[in-house]
Amino acid sequence: MTVVLVHGNPETDAVWGPLADALVALGHDEPVRLSPPGFGAPVPTGWAPTVAAYRDWLVGELEGIDGPVDLVGHDWGGGHVVNVAMTRPDLLRSWCSDIIGVFDPGYVWHDLAQVWQQPGAGEEAVAAMAAAPLSTRARGYTARGMTPEVAEQVAAGFDTAMAACILTLYRDAAQPAMAQLGAGLEAAAARPGLAILASEDLMVGTDEQRTRAAARAGARVEVLDGLGHWWMTQDPARGAGVLSEFWGSV
Repeated sequence: MTVVLVHGNPETDAVWGPLADALVALGHDEPVRLSPPGFGAPVPTGWAPTVAAYRDWLVGELEGIDGPVDLVGHDWGGGHVVNVAMTRPDLLRSWCSDIIGVFDPGYVWHDLAQVWQQPGAGEEAVAAMAAAPLSTRARGYTARGMTPEVAEQVAAGFDTAMAACILTLYRDAAQPAMAQLGAGLEAAAARPGLAILASEDLMVGTDEQRTRAAARAGARVEVLDGLGHWWMTQDPARGAGVLSEFWGSV
């Protein structure tokens, strides 16, 4: 069994460090960590960081891995995972996402995403992030639940390429784009799915939106009560246990 982890925005694969260690401690092989272009990996020349392009990038990466795989996505990585589950289930043994709610027709993008989606305001926002000292960016992560050690590593990965990818990706994903993609959620039921519902994550849809989208995708729901957006750093042992139990049931 090959476990593949895909992170999101504005992150690098360092966000998976504690969870990967916890999975190994449970007897799993070291997971494969895939970094989306612009988020810890180079952006190919002439490549446009759209929702569809990231799905196709992930498909290409998975085609190069002996599989099927157990695919886990966090934040936008979770969006890419669901997109692959809907279109290329043959590449998967199972899938897991913590942002299934963004595919619900009632989902409204969080406040910062809406800023990034606005021409002018978005450019100013990412420029301010890039200009901020490393310690300031790291404190922004820790204020929202990331552990200080991981926050420093992730904050160091923010650069102008990531800033540009943020703007293009979020503008491409402005509603009704995600609702339209979500119309195909039922196709994800072709492989066993797990929807992580961190109770304190307020950026990825309401509980109702998340559970409704998970049901349409045929996914089991696991509530991580008391954990937030970066559940995998807040309580990696708990997250690893949930994933390990799910894979054992597949």
